[in-house]
Amino acid sequence: MTLFIEYPKCTTCQKAKKWLTENGVEFQDRHIVEENPTKEELKEWIARSGLPMKRFFNTSGMKYRELGLKDKLPTMPEDEQLDLLASDGMIVKRPLLVGEDFVIPGFKDAAWREALKL
Repeated sequence: MTLFIEYPKCTTCQKAKKWLTENGVEFQDRHIVEENPTKEELKEWIARSGLPMKRFFNTSGMKYRELGLKDKLPTMPEDEQLDLLASDGMIVKRPLLVGEDFVIPGFKDAAWREALKL
């Protein structure tokens, strides 16, 4: 089962959820603030994605700017970055699409089609 992690008020998440439904994809829905990914989940998902950890940060979010993460992240140890991501769902890039052999932060039609073999 594909896991769809979203913030329901996020317009990109709404668009992505509609896309999943329209494409007949069965998924488990998870509210990113009510049930933020754990440090262990994030560590596993980042490794599975093959992407750098910075791609999992919501760089356009208010929390990211408030915390000055643009300047802090480049020198922050990975373990601290994971702690930070696990501490607040609003810092995590969304939506997150998690499958058995893929993890995709953000919504990109082509990447999702390829991962879901549509």
